[in-house]
Amino acid sequence: MLGLGHCPKAPWGEGVKVLLSLSRGIDWISTQLAVVANWLVLLAAVISAGNAASRYVFSESSNGWLEIQWYMFAGMVMLGAPYALKMNEHVRVDLFYGMLASERTQIWIDIIGGILFLLPICVILTYFTWPWFVESWTINEASSNAGGLIRWPVKLLLPVGFVLMALQGVSEIIKRIAALEHVIDVEFKYEKPLQ
Repeated sequence: MLGLGHCPKAPWGEGVKVLLSLSRGIDWISTQLAVVANWLVLLAAVISAGNAASRYVFSESSNGWLEIQWYMFAGMVMLGAPYALKMNEHVRVDLFYGMLASERTQIWIDIIGGILFLLPICVILTYFTWPWFVESWTINEASSNAGGLIRWPVKLLLPVGFVLMALQGVSEIIKRIAALEHVIDVEFKYEKPLQ
């Protein structure tokens, strides 16, 4: 996570301020969607418990209740992942990253990784999942299970989630470039995995 405190020594113009303002806006969106993802966890647990109780107590169940749980799981992942990136809690190769003594080197790894890996894969996955959603929307695709749900909402989560992840990637790249130039202070806080 990067602190957005300005460094008084750096004589930067309005362009950097605009980019950092854009970054803060993207961070805000990711934070709001993380709240939605958190609520989806609770709702999925309640629906799961209610469905199980209904099945065992009343011998009644619905495929729709089962499907809504995995729809919610998709929402948790696709809406929560940009926030995980923002908070520096994403998956990375910590074997090398954690051993690097220089924060500057870590920043460069984040920038290069974002530009060469994160952004291209988000663009590719958006490109491939958008037509999948459009086809589902066009035919009003529904589950083949009795009592199942329509499919396009969960398929929409895929391209939307990848676009949101790309936006958060852009935000992180902006913040790291600003940190390299000492426009903002960098703060690397993440929970290292147990070795």
